[in-house]
Amino acid sequence: MHKAPSNSSIELARAVKMSQFIGLLHISYNIADKWIRDKINHFATDFKLSSKGKPMKIAVHQMCSGIDPICNAGKMEQGIYQASENKAVMYFAPEMAIVLDRDRKRAASHIVSESDSSALKRLCEAALSCRMWVHAGSLPVLTDSGMKYANRSIVIGPDGRIHARYDKMHLFDVDLSTGESWRESAAYIGGSGPVAVQTPLGLLGLTICYDLRFPDLYSAYSKAGVDIIAIPSAFTVPTGQAHWQTMVRARAIEAQAFVVAAAQSGSHEDGRQTYGHSLVFDPWGETLLEMGDGEGVGYATLDLNRISEVRAQVPIHANRRVIDMRVDIQSGA
Repeated sequence: MHKAPSNSSIELARAVKMSQFIGLLHISYNIADKWIRDKINHFATDFKLSSKGKPMKIAVHQMCSGIDPICNAGKMEQGIYQASENKAVMYFAPEMAIVLDRDRKRAASHIVSESDSSALKRLCEAALSCRMWVHAGSLPVLTDSGMKYANRSIVIGPDGRIHARYDKMHLFDVDLSTGESWRESAAYIGGSGPVAVQTPLGLLGLTICYDLRFPDLYSAYSKAGVDIIAIPSAFTVPTGQAHWQTMVRARAIEAQAFVVAAAQSGSHEDGRQTYGHSLVFDPWGETLLEMGDGEGVGYATLDLNRISEVRAQVPIHANRRVIDMRVDIQSGA
């Protein structure tokens, strides 16, 4: 007569099967984990090669922005789609691309927090639709205090999400000989520090317009090893004619990095005039793009191997000395 297995035998058999099942799960997990890691490493390698191994096209949008954010955002959307059709990997817009209005009372109704900006949401949707990196130039945003604004650069990834934010550090408070007077600090608060973000073009340092006149900021980016620096701008005509090209080129040479300077250009709806002449320089200071006057999207091709070539020729990163001391002012006696 067949004897029924005892409860303990059944429990033991179940335990053995469970142990075998867990063992199989562990093996499967290790296989899956290795497959995922291999894929990630493969993607990272591809990303690195795409960044460093072949020339990459960028799009630079020179604009004449007006006082209506939705209208300006529409122009930027068109620029992003045009850039995508022309196989650019990244789009760059100028300072205050979304709204440019010197009448602060009128502009106030259009300046909202970042999360409430419908114009910014449209740019994020365009970036996602085109699977493209977008440097949205800069836009005015209401700060958390609700008292002042920030002049903010925003970088959007091909996933439609914001990957970096930088608030303009140096505010434009000047009185020009032409009679033009500007007090950016009356409505805006300066940013707290430099910001860089990884992109397909390499490490991108963020600056805005008047920052251009303060080389210490660019020295900080150089020391951080950035590959490219963005300078979205809205230069006045007098300062543009006098200094624009000289300073943008100097920043590229000093940092031994590519510089992309998208600019506002022309007679604007608020009455101001801007210089235009959007520029792209390589790390040797060679001109890759100069757009002159008027609106439009221009293109430049960046050979990212130039960065290592230039830095090998003139190794300023290796030769740099730390200067953190008082200047010795001598009498000459």
